[in-house]
Amino acid sequence: MYSRIRGRATGRSTDDSVGLGAAEVTARFSHGQSGPIATITSLVLMKATSIGHAGILIETTDGSIVCDPWFLPAFRGSWCVFPRNDQLSSDLMARIENPDYLYISHIHGDHLDELWLPDHINREATVLVPGFPTDELERRLRALGFANVIRTVDGQEIVLNGDLRIAIHCETSITDGPGGDSAIVVSDGISRLVNQNDCRTTDLGSLRSHGPIDLHWIQYSGAIWYPMVYDETPQVMRELVDAKVESQFTRAMRYVEALDARCVVPSAGPPAFLDPDLFHLNMITGDELSIFPDQRSFMTLLDASNREGILAIPGTEIELRSDGYSVTHPIDDDSVAGIFNEKLEYLRRYQADWLPWIEELKTTWAEPTDDLIETLAAWWEPLLAMAPTLRKGIDDICVVHAGDLAIAIDFRDGTVRGWAGEPDGFSFHIDRRLVETVVAEHAVDWSNSLFLSCRFKAWRSGPYNEFVYNFFKSLSEERMRRTEAEALRKLDPDRGGIAGEEIRIGDYIVERTCPHRRADLSVFGEIDGENLVCTLHGWRFNLETGRCVNADEQILRVRRAESSEV
Repeated sequence: MYSRIRGRATGRSTDDSVGLGAAEVTARFSHGQSGPIATITSLVLMKATSIGHAGILIETTDGSIVCDPWFLPAFRGSWCVFPRNDQLSSDLMARIENPDYLYISHIHGDHLDELWLPDHINREATVLVPGFPTDELERRLRALGFANVIRTVDGQEIVLNGDLRIAIHCETSITDGPGGDSAIVVSDGISRLVNQNDCRTTDLGSLRSHGPIDLHWIQYSGAIWYPMVYDETPQVMRELVDAKVESQFTRAMRYVEALDARCVVPSAGPPAFLDPDLFHLNMITGDELSIFPDQRSFMTLLDASNREGILAIPGTEIELRSDGYSVTHPIDDDSVAGIFNEKLEYLRRYQADWLPWIEELKTTWAEPTDDLIETLAAWWEPLLAMAPTLRKGIDDICVVHAGDLAIAIDFRDGTVRGWAGEPDGFSFHIDRRLVETVVAEHAVDWSNSLFLSCRFKAWRSGPYNEFVYNFFKSLSEERMRRTEAEALRKLDPDRGGIAGEEIRIGDYIVERTCPHRRADLSVFGEIDGENLVCTLHGWRFNLETGRCVNADEQILRVRRAESSEV
């Protein structure tokens, strides 16, 4: 183990040259005591250990939380953890596998490892579930055997045990995935960590509202298939890639500046692409047509901005102390540097170890069936019928070329059929076996189940159209209801005059649109005990007072229904 102790990183004071004040340490650890208090010279307050990608093991005196543990290749064997995390110590693995709490930020496969979790994480762990509009993530975790669940409310801080507190902040735009994305704020009463992973928080002040931040873990690298899967000339692709990387860095730095943490830990990427078909997506020299720069690039940017950055690899322990912080790598500094300075050789060794696993996985992809078009039509046409506004936002044909079979999704008339060669606005070329596989699985989010694999090619006649991908993310009634509602808000903001209407839900008469973002409560309103819940964003309103649990200033018009009202 190789450790380095660095300057004060814990707590805040009016004099920024001072870290955690002695009075604060005394107050924290002398609660309920009387008489003289011994001087504490260097007290470990919180330990955060990188376990790869967005994974963190957070340990405090009042409990431990494991966040987004990901170990097995994700997205059809395309993404692997970088640097590799399959060689962690047995002691660390035991601590990872036996946490007090488990936090999964969202449903994507590099955060929710459904193959690894049930065989490794103790089922007695309490799962901290974000307050998403739907309970899809909770259902999937319960299906894996996790029965102890705390469903949180967006942005609301709760006490887990002693001084251990958390607040989970949700983003619920369809662009975050219909299930949503989330970030978690963890405090032990003195230290505070924000694990933002790849959550694109829209309210930049919300994560900082709980108090000064010591550690900010944030995504900075790419996590999408664009632009590499598109058919462009090398010159145009170079321009698109450079612009995408710049936008990723700009967004991440915007968050860094807004949260103003003592230390920033670049995390949640990049993945390693070990399949030979995808190896070119790794950024090694920097000249590759790739949006996946590694930690070194962002550390350089942090340094240029006079921000304290910590380069963490799987197994790196960051201890927040009363007199500063320490960073302990599982290997010596030269070996850490070698991962990045000799990255090609590192990736080739990594590839040799995992390629048999990846090739075996590919043999499980489904073989062609005789009724693929009919199956998709029976599945998708009812969903298209639910989404007239979404269809209007596309108003074209999208062709899925599954090998030699061409399937037309006609958003103009809501049909799915064989493509007759007519003009189209969007197209995908995908291995037939992959299409058959996600259809056989009845995968309701093709972004997660297929597109993030980068195992396809795409074309479009015009600019990016978010509604095309929103369709493929929403292949269930539950998801499509939300997707159509979001399309309606964007394309028909007047809501067709329904804002003044009242509807009956259970024994109550309520205004038809939610005070938060005007969601149609005839679609998204549900009664849960003493509250009406708008399931689009998870906002809750007391049925007797109308007051919002999430924000006091929001009031819902609500009253008990009279017997004559139907």
